[in-house]
Amino acid sequence: MRQSAAVLCHDKRSLQTLEATLEQLGIELVNCPSGQGALELVMTGRCSTLIVDFDLPGAEEVIRMAALLPPGQKPALLAVASRAWPGTGQAFQSGASRILYRPFEAEQLKEALKADRKARKSNRRKSARYEVKTLVYLDHESGTLTGISIDIGEHGLAVQATEPVPMSSSLAFRCVLPGTDVTLQGHADVIWASDQGRAGLFFSKLAPAARKHLKHWLSKRRAHSKDKDKHAVRNLLPPEDAHVLFAASE
Repeated sequence: MRQSAAVLCHDKRSLQTLEATLEQLGIELVNCPSGQGALELVMTGRCSTLIVDFDLPGAEEVIRMAALLPPGQKPALLAVASRAWPGTGQAFQSGASRILYRPFEAEQLKEALKADRKARKSNRRKSARYEVKTLVYLDHESGTLTGISIDIGEHGLAVQATEPVPMSSSLAFRCVLPGTDVTLQGHADVIWASDQGRAGLFFSKLAPAARKHLKHWLSKRRAHSKDKDKHAVRNLLPPEDAHVLFAASE
């Protein structure tokens, strides 16, 4: 299967250089109109590289979200920026592995991808197998917060967000069950949250159809591992540094 690169960039000159260079490397450029579209490609494993123009609004958030993925799922994360751009440190702090300074030459991109392949090869034997993750959208008074699921169980889910999740009851959420086209949405109570962006959500309102889909999805997972439910319950328990608000009860 041909590799692909999710690209979030509106600069025509940069796009031309990227497309021509990626074509030489046998990588298909997928031009993403939005950060959400780029993240969805990353989350479903449909790209080996993510290239983001840091001049675009929300670019840092896209890189930060992709950087939360475990090594087995995380693509090469490249940032595009001008040489006079003052946010170099900000790009690296967000999780970018390399910066392509504009106007950049083809060799910059080739070197960045070569270094990433070398790093992946040396770490391959050390990498554990990870579960498929999915984007989780949390709607609160200040807007929508995006996170990545840590685990999902019958009664709730644990997430990792790029910023602390507000302690709240009846927080609207939505996500796609990994490996399916089923959107799970409803309301949940934030039963614990940490300053590092981790949080445990207890489903307080979930439509019967959604619960049916979730139970079916979990039953298929149990067929592969009898310990999945126990693992999910453990991940819903708060870490030592978490702020606990609710005690979930039947």
